[in-house]
Amino acid sequence: MRADSLDGMGLQAVAEQHTGAEAALDVRENVPLAPYTTLGIGGPARWFITATTEAEIAAAVQFARDRHVPLFVLGGGSNLLVSDNGFPGLVLHVALRGVHTSVERPNESVYVTAAAGESWDELVQFTVEENLQGMECLAGIPGSVGGTPVQNVGAYGQEVAQTLVSVRCLDMRDLRFVELTRADLRFGYRTSLLNAAERGRYIVTRVTFAMKRSGTPGSQPNLSYADLKRIFPEPARPTLAEVAEAVRGIRRGKGMVVDAADPDSRSAGSFFRNPIVPQESLERVAQVSGLHVNQVPHWPAGEGCIKLPAAWLLEHAGFVRGTVLGRAGISSKHTLALVNRGDAAQRDIAALRERIVNGVRARFGIELEQEPVNVG
Repeated sequence: MRADSLDGMGLQAVAEQHTGAEAALDVRENVPLAPYTTLGIGGPARWFITATTEAEIAAAVQFARDRHVPLFVLGGGSNLLVSDNGFPGLVLHVALRGVHTSVERPNESVYVTAAAGESWDELVQFTVEENLQGMECLAGIPGSVGGTPVQNVGAYGQEVAQTLVSVRCLDMRDLRFVELTRADLRFGYRTSLLNAAERGRYIVTRVTFAMKRSGTPGSQPNLSYADLKRIFPEPARPTLAEVAEAVRGIRRGKGMVVDAADPDSRSAGSFFRNPIVPQESLERVAQVSGLHVNQVPHWPAGEGCIKLPAAWLLEHAGFVRGTVLGRAGISSKHTLALVNRGDAAQRDIAALRERIVNGVRARFGIELEQEPVNVG
């Protein structure tokens, strides 16, 4: 891990820039957070700052510290469940922009560096248009670039950890900027250093990925996922753009592409992680379902553990698509998406969540974990 100050400046210069940036900050008060989330739920932030430079990010952190209030970093808002009471401190909306590429020899990898505030799906589209392989199966995922390494975003056979090289972050312990490598981030299933061991310590400002141009060795589109194999059966050789658009189509059919015309897309995506459990749990799941163990979908997860599909567990515990509980419900297209049916509050989503968690626990003895981040 390499640390450096802002643009190589000395500590005194950094402090002076932070002071100047804080004076220029556009600080808003009592800003409703619901419009900044895909669930459309959330009360007001006591203070709200949109940062478009690294200096403004550091100054905003100092703003919160000077007032001894909590800080929450907001990106694309696609993975959040915000309290009805809002957030009692400062919400920092990271809106840094910019994308650039470079080629590194001798392996001819193309390095794509994107600022944290860039749209993730737009970055994916940029890479496929540039004929760069490695993100095509991550198309259609809402949110911003800065959030993707935090939870190691993945879908349809790919995950961010496969192409990520490094992230640049503000270390809030000493307000210095650092470069964290892929190894530093300790990626796992939907986890990284940033949301586990050092949760809340770093603010991502940009991310660098290493990709291969399509047509070079090892650069074929990823067609490992069953749905993609059905769309592109052998001997099909789709382009990266065709795979990306197919993924968007699959996601759209599940209500997983943000669309104002689709009420099922008013969600935070998959609400529960696929649980990783001991191998012996498979026998109980099969027994209470009246199935043979081979009839229960599962995948090896290392060290005597397996991964079970949370959607399957919900459905076999009686929580099917279209289930309604007051103003909240389960998407009619995707079992794992809890949706705001129009005017839901956080307490409505939380009540449905608890009913599902308790139901799955009672039937299978398995504890589901919520994927969206609770705010406030």
